[in-house]
Amino acid sequence: TLNLRLKPFTLIGATTRTGLISAPLRDRFHMREHLEFYTVPELAEIVRRNAVKLQIEITDEAAELVAARSRGTPRIANNRLRWIRDFATAKASGKVSRKVAEDALAMQKVDHLGLDRQDRRYLETMARVFGGGPVGVEALAHTMNIPADTLVDEVEPFLLRSELLVRTPRGRRMTAKAYEHLGLPPPVAPGDQQPTLFD
Repeated sequence: TLNLRLKPFTLIGATTRTGLISAPLRDRFHMREHLEFYTVPELAEIVRRNAVKLQIEITDEAAELVAARSRGTPRIANNRLRWIRDFATAKASGKVSRKVAEDALAMQKVDHLGLDRQDRRYLETMARVFGGGPVGVEALAHTMNIPADTLVDEVEPFLLRSELLVRTPRGRRMTAKAYEHLGLPPPVAPGDQQPTLFD
């Protein structure tokens, strides 16, 4: 082993997967905080500030719309703002109104909840192929031809937080809210089926 003399310093760690950190390492951090997602008003303020930096003229309504569709994450809000800027430059003389922001996000298939193509494909696959679940993530991953880690890390957290998906001991399952969002009728429970002529 090599011992080095170091001046006093502060170490800050950040993770979204606390459970994967070994207990001895985790316990060396004497102060542990859990951060909440940004609210829509907070994100809207971030969008407005970054719009100034990017020299974008954006209305308050448009900033709030971008914030509401950014999953509570500044990084996503900034990425969507840059896309809207490019869209507005090409289609709307550079000014971003609520309508321009809606049209730009619609082109990227981002809906009013902030779901994108991959989120909806996940839910549609679960509804169409697996009857809404319960289903394991590996089966979903194989059907969608997407690595299971991608679904667990990138897709499922927002669906769970939005109450569109639940995890059960038997696997993932869509909620009634998810069916409503997709415009699909929820499956009929076996006990709720109407009796037939031969029952």
